[in-house]
Amino acid sequence: MKTGPLLFPLVCSVAIGALMGCGAKTDAAAPATAASAPAAAASGAGPAISVSTVRALKRDFRVVLEAAGSVTPLTSVDIRSQVTSIVSKVHIKDGQFVKAGELLFTLDARTDEANVTKAQAQLSKDQAALADAQRQWVRAQQLLAQNFISQGALDTNKAQVESQLAVVAADQAAIDAARVALSYARITAPNAGRAGSVAVSSGNAVQANVTPLVTITQLDPIAVAFSIPQRNLGDALAALKNGGAEVTATLADKDERFSGRLKFVDNAVDANSGSVKVKAVFDNPDNKLWPGAFVQVSQTVSTLKDVVVIPQAAIIQSARGAIVYMVQDGKAILKPVQVLFAQGEEAAISGVTAGDSVVLVGKQNLRPGSSVVERAKAEGANAASSKQPAKP
Repeated sequence: MKTGPLLFPLVCSVAIGALMGCGAKTDAAAPATAASAPAAAASGAGPAISVSTVRALKRDFRVVLEAAGSVTPLTSVDIRSQVTSIVSKVHIKDGQFVKAGELLFTLDARTDEANVTKAQAQLSKDQAALADAQRQWVRAQQLLAQNFISQGALDTNKAQVESQLAVVAADQAAIDAARVALSYARITAPNAGRAGSVAVSSGNAVQANVTPLVTITQLDPIAVAFSIPQRNLGDALAALKNGGAEVTATLADKDERFSGRLKFVDNAVDANSGSVKVKAVFDNPDNKLWPGAFVQVSQTVSTLKDVVVIPQAAIIQSARGAIVYMVQDGKAILKPVQVLFAQGEEAAISGVTAGDSVVLVGKQNLRPGSSVVERAKAEGANAASSKQPAKP
């Protein structure tokens, strides 16, 4: 019972020492943890990111304009009679190809033939009167030389000759007019082309400049009409001065391409669409391009010389503009770029040097300074550029 007070101080001392020992271990561990944090940050943010890269190339880049167009004939003429008459004979069939000057219709011309005969008869009569007036004038000259008549009488005979000459000239003009009217009875093709549906047959009455007979549409050569943006107007006008840029047309339902030349640029910009109407002319010997058909048109409007070209898939559109990620010394580097022109799978840019490795696949996982591991490099720009049409 006397030993109780001695044991209490001893127990307290052991407990206090244990607590002090624990505190010392805790304090010693704290600096070690703090020192390890910056070391972990400096060692890189996580594992390296696997990416696929392409090499930026420098070359000429064709600016190709694509648009939807429609086939339109260079000429399409509605044939109508110039006189009111009856159709005597139809010389063509529906859908027939005709040559320029080929006879299409013959009208009843009996009245006009009679008018020509009448005018010729009147001419013969007046020519006889002219011959008599000329003889009288010659006789009057002889009589004046013998002083049998006065100078006034001779002048009268001369005036009669001149008057009769004018009558003969009028008769000749009347014959020409009658022959013109007679020529209207023969209706010929003004140009080569394909006839549409023939609207009349023999015996039908036609009214002058009213009754449609047939439509002749030129098919070879033929035109394609389309529109280009206002920003490309200068390039189109420059190409037109140099003989017209090459234009390629592809039928919407067939994979067949046709080559033509730009031949027309309209004289005004459409205020509603901001575009300009243009036409290209195509040889069409096989009549594969048909009026009214829709085609896909592509035209090279200009060429960017010695520009850096990369795939469009490598470009990231950010809030600050277009950027790309490059790989340098195993690190991802963010590079702002300017897109000069994008066409198909490629884009011409500035801000990157030819030969730089640009990230194509895996860029969504990158941050500036990220460690990267490149996969096998593919000449992506080369592969994409092979899809671009060859230079004309």
